[in-house]
Amino acid sequence: MTTTVPDDPRTGVSTARCCPPAAPPAVSPVQAAEYAEWFKALADPTRIGILNLLAQGEDAICVCDIVDHFPLAQPTISHHLRILRDARFVEAERRGTFMYYRVNRACVREFPDAAHRILNG
Repeated sequence: MTTTVPDDPRTGVSTARCCPPAAPPAVSPVQAAEYAEWFKALADPTRIGILNLLAQGEDAICVCDIVDHFPLAQPTISHHLRILRDARFVEAERRGTFMYYRVNRACVREFPDAAHRILNG
């Protein structure tokens, strides 16, 4: 269906649309930026694995125990944990000289709602 749009008052040119105008995005630019950070944080197989490991229980896990499950050195695991923490998927706490990590359940609860807003408006 072609929709005729009145002449452009500045140019006097008549333009035609191929369809009615689309509704604006249901996600604000601020929300889109936040959700993009979430998806970037999850866009790595190691981080998915770490998040899945942490989601297996309620208790925080020491970084040394996390390292035992991956073929990567501790600094690399810590880098991945920092990205997950910056995106608020995990929480960290220091116990003595060791860092312990757990899933941020509040953030994880928001994730399906965010996906719904992105995909269903």
